[in-house]
Amino acid sequence: MESTVVDKIIKEIEGHAPKAHAEHVGTVTAVGDGVVAIDGLSKAVMGEVVEFEEGKGKKLSDAMEASGKLYGLVLNLEEDGVRATILGDSARVADGMTVKSTGTILSIPSGEELLGRVVNALGEPQDGKGPFKNTTMMPIERQAAGVIDRKSVSVPLQTGIVSIDAMIPIGRGQRELIIGDRGTGKTTIAIDTIINQRNEPEGKRPICVYVAVGQKESKTARIVEQLRQENALSYTIIVDAPASAPAALQFLAPFAGAAIAEYFMDKGRDCLVIYDDLSKQAVAYRQLSLLLRRPPGREAYPGDIFYLHSRLLERACRLSDAKGGGSITALPIIETQDGDVSGYIPTNVISITDGQIFLVTDLFNKGVRPAIDVGISVSRVGSSAQTKAMKSVAGGIKLGLAQFRDLEAFMQFAQDLDKTTADQIAAGQRMVEILKQKNGAPYPVEEQVVILYAANAKFFGNVPTREVTKAAGMLAQYMKDNHGAALSEIKEKGVVSDDVKIALGTGMEEFRLAHKELFTENA
Repeated sequence: MESTVVDKIIKEIEGHAPKAHAEHVGTVTAVGDGVVAIDGLSKAVMGEVVEFEEGKGKKLSDAMEASGKLYGLVLNLEEDGVRATILGDSARVADGMTVKSTGTILSIPSGEELLGRVVNALGEPQDGKGPFKNTTMMPIERQAAGVIDRKSVSVPLQTGIVSIDAMIPIGRGQRELIIGDRGTGKTTIAIDTIINQRNEPEGKRPICVYVAVGQKESKTARIVEQLRQENALSYTIIVDAPASAPAALQFLAPFAGAAIAEYFMDKGRDCLVIYDDLSKQAVAYRQLSLLLRRPPGREAYPGDIFYLHSRLLERACRLSDAKGGGSITALPIIETQDGDVSGYIPTNVISITDGQIFLVTDLFNKGVRPAIDVGISVSRVGSSAQTKAMKSVAGGIKLGLAQFRDLEAFMQFAQDLDKTTADQIAAGQRMVEILKQKNGAPYPVEEQVVILYAANAKFFGNVPTREVTKAAGMLAQYMKDNHGAALSEIKEKGVVSDDVKIALGTGMEEFRLAHKELFTENA
């Protein structure tokens, strides 16, 4: 019996052919502030993921064992080794630890399952709703589409904010910068734009990705709850890298948002990505770069800070029909210091984007909200990103408001004004009131057209200035309730036909008779 067992063992040993496989490994020589220096890994490539082998020569706590594998991202290739940033808890890394090359570039999951979810910069769920089951891995860094693979921007992306859709239109595939001091309503514009997408038909509604970089977790939680209450969370993905997250994750979060959106763009769908905000990403990248011992340049930012933002924002585009016709519209947010748009990061991002919406503290404090400075704000796509209906009613608004701002400054010193100037100032004041909007209350495009059509017809000329905002909202609601067919035609055909003009004229007269208290003779 024994000989039989021994014979079997001998036979198995003789038949065993060990398979040798090479592993590319290195050793941690220094660690600090989330960055490690690694000796070896001579074949590592930029942006490669490396795995820390914690079990070798080091007893892990139960909590660390349960927290899974720990990875790093190679960011510096040096003569005597590499430097990498730790994607996780840096307390788990120690000198002498073995590091293994994975041979893969950093990728994150994307797909339909992510809709309505909150993830971190590595695509891991953060909302307690469990792991994802069926996703596609997307590279976090990808070369932007070339010129031949793109087509011009001509389909509007409606923000629901009258002053933007009328004067600074945004098209699908555009990059429009939202810039201003702290507390001037930058995030509000972005969130209202997400909420307004619920007015789009199901098949044409853009997928929205909101990337929160370096924000308070309470602010992000409030935004998630607002989107849920407004029924906008079902088509939105939140990528969260809060102020408490390591600098590496704050640096990666915008790229993660772009990668998630590219999955949908490749499927021929439209996406809207909001980067809130890139000034904090730049600070995180500066921190990483200094720890990686890269030489500092202007304002202590590294020399490749322009390349950081340009390679991110160039991924926003509208693909040609041959490539599926999908698009990514980017709304990056930049925070200025005391209105200084000539700073290093603001000028960089202004030069990369297709226009900017500049928000001013003075207007915000006067109650003009959104506090958009019409003079410095611009869209380089222009009226090609507007419907014919909006073009027909929004023509001279920007010029009229700019002239009003000049007259308003002059009015402070003038004693007597001639009637023409006084009328122009009164009209400008009413237009400012018409363009005011509450937070979280975007107007569908057909209601915007109604309001601006009435403004051009001087319908609000006998309404006291302080009541104009209220009257405009009431008119839009009245037309929606009583002349829905005319509004539907504006929405579906994108034009203000003669029949629609007759319906609008009738509706405005009915509204005037129904609300006589709003119209006074000597307004």
